[in-house]
Amino acid sequence: MKVIFTEDVKGRGKRGEVKNVPDGYAQNFLIKRGLAKAATKANMHTLERINANEKAAYESEKAEAERIKALLEKDETVVNFKSKAGSDSRLFGSISSKRIVEGLEEQFDIKIDKRKLSLSEPIKTLGYTNVPVKLFKGVEGKIRVHITQQD
Repeated sequence: MKVIFTEDVKGRGKRGEVKNVPDGYAQNFLIKRGLAKAATKANMHTLERINANEKAAYESEKAEAERIKALLEKDETVVNFKSKAGSDSRLFGSISSKRIVEGLEEQFDIKIDKRKLSLSEPIKTLGYTNVPVKLFKGVEGKIRVHITQQD
């Protein structure tokens, strides 16, 4: 019997897959527990629509990530901070990923989730720093951060 899996079933199939399984297993286990549905013409058409919608959503998210990457990598997109520092250019305190995201939103009106920044530890020195950002699967950009001495 052909079934469409509605959830992942270990060793049998993943959500959205269409597979042949024994009739008894399909009727008494998969369909009864809501893990799959029969692969009728109507259900196949519904599956195609769902896949098309998921693909469109994926493409729009990727396009948005590409747009944000282009904005971040413009020459004039540099997030500026002023901070107190000692004579050896080390900051009193640090600039965290949360502060970088807030500065980016405040200065350029670009919203990014702070968890997307790949900052292993907060910035603790004056000058320019490139902070890598993972915007989407396969789309990575860099935020340039400039920290200057506060008077």
